[in-house]
Amino acid sequence: MKLNSKTLAVLIVVTLFGGITFTTLMGWWATETSKVPAKYAEGEAAGEYNPADIRGSYTFGDVSTVFNIPLDELAVAFNLPAGQDPAAVALKTLEETYGELPVEIGTASVRLFTAWYLNLPYEPEDTDYLPLAAADILRQKGNLTPDQLAFLDSHSIDLLAESPIAAPMVETTAVEVESAPQPTPAAEEHTPEDRLVSGKTTFQNLLDWGVPQTAIEGILGGSMPAPATSIRDHASAQGLEFSTLKGAFQAEVDKAAP
Repeated sequence: MKLNSKTLAVLIVVTLFGGITFTTLMGWWATETSKVPAKYAEGEAAGEYNPADIRGSYTFGDVSTVFNIPLDELAVAFNLPAGQDPAAVALKTLEETYGELPVEIGTASVRLFTAWYLNLPYEPEDTDYLPLAAADILRQKGNLTPDQLAFLDSHSIDLLAESPIAAPMVETTAVEVESAPQPTPAAEEHTPEDRLVSGKTTFQNLLDWGVPQTAIEGILGGSMPAPATSIRDHASAQGLEFSTLKGAFQAEVDKAAP
């Protein structure tokens, strides 16, 4: 059977657009990001997106779109680079950017900020910290409980004062806040008594705290690196999300507690 050029052109068009229509109906064709968190299943927030499901692979643009938080406020809160589109900055890069701080600023920080910004249920861990600018934005909104305000007083850190890499990156005039003096968190030290997983925790610390090597390798999905390697350094080198590893290892440490 011979096809002339006109018939062939029609067949190509029908095949192309028909295929797109079919895959759209089947849910196989997507033109927008699929980075959508789970929703609360119960309680007053049932049906709302749950900030606790925000992943390190999300960008600040994803967070802004899904949770309807102005991008400029997110940029100020987390001191995002002025020369870079804040919408394109992945949350997991925070852990590397602020890796030299004595506390953790990362994906968990964004979860906390997002939840309390929107007055949604969220129970932070004691290791969760916010940049001072982010804490000030939350205070300014005026919808925090006394317990939440007390948590911010002891779990916020001035990025500009604590880290030489955190020199001013964004124009902070976008959000006017009054900063109250905040206590400087003590530098992290790892002793057999603290059993608290953080970026400076090494794999040797995990072993010392009673976590079996098999459990460590099960979480990593491969062989454990040199014992002196820190969890954060390994996560950065392997492109893994530190906050996810931290939570999994903390659960193993708690399970192994004497």
